[in-house]
Amino acid sequence: MKFDTGVRRRNVLAAGLAAGAAAALSPTMVRPARAQSWPTRPVTLVVPFAPGGGTDTFARPFAAKLSQQLGQQVIIDNRAGAGGTVGAAIVARAQPDGYTFLVGAVHHTVAVAAYKKLSYDLDKDLIPVTGMAYVPDVLLVNPKVPARTLPEFIAFCKANPGKVDYGSSGLGTTRHLAGEIFNARTGTQMVHVPCKGSGPATAALINGEVSAVFEGLGSAAGHIRSGTVRALAVFARTRSPAFPDIPTAAEGGVPDFESLSWYGLWAPAGTPRELIARMQAETAKLFEAPDIKTIWFQQGAELGGEASDKYAAFVNAEVGKWGKVVRDNNIVLE
Repeated sequence: MKFDTGVRRRNVLAAGLAAGAAAALSPTMVRPARAQSWPTRPVTLVVPFAPGGGTDTFARPFAAKLSQQLGQQVIIDNRAGAGGTVGAAIVARAQPDGYTFLVGAVHHTVAVAAYKKLSYDLDKDLIPVTGMAYVPDVLLVNPKVPARTLPEFIAFCKANPGKVDYGSSGLGTTRHLAGEIFNARTGTQMVHVPCKGSGPATAALINGEVSAVFEGLGSAAGHIRSGTVRALAVFARTRSPAFPDIPTAAEGGVPDFESLSWYGLWAPAGTPRELIARMQAETAKLFEAPDIKTIWFQQGAELGGEASDKYAAFVNAEVGKWGKVVRDNNIVLE
């Protein structure tokens, strides 16, 4: 029997295409290979705040260590603006190929309720990867402020209603809300001065442009140790092992006031799950390094690296928690 050679070639071609399609659809054949080969070029971490702030404090040593670990450069790209939402929107629109991640923060869970309209949806447009650092906030004052303790500072504010200002990393950030909560709890009338990130806010404090700031202990650590700022209270249940001399807010007469700054990784929606898992695993491995553990301890921070589902549950809880604070204080941002 004779066969038409054209038909034979078409059949062979069809069989080859079918096999290729099956391979493309098979997660066991292709997807792990994608994760194993990643990265083949530099990875970008978008930091949505100005350089020198709390996010930078952890993002830069994280990126340096991850570069060594992956054998590819990990680049920090600072994209400040609107309480971190500008940078978040950039990542939400980025290609979901595993080469762009957001170094987000607690402020992004505040933004969900605080802003009338966001150009991205935190829940739908970004995928939680893992946490990076968890650090309590601290109240800092300029050394020229005539108060060395929290009770003395409260008395100073009450003696000067509407004349004491405090800086924050921006409208709608937790540092902004911390000041409003502080006013409500203590009967003070500090005036809020929003800055373009915690770095500029701390600089304004050091320069005497504002009297106080609520800041993450990590980014404030060097300034506290150098004496360029004075730390009055840490907003945690217990004192920080790295700064045992700083009393808690409860010890200073303001009980049940906790404010935690945290930082973590998100990826654009659509990023393959195996790449999310790979980044989470690399982060967990990174936090086993003694030098990173030392850096985090010196900043008074706890390590991240938890599983993505655990981090996602934490993020959802923070959205609910800060949403209530935003509503209770009638904070609405354009």
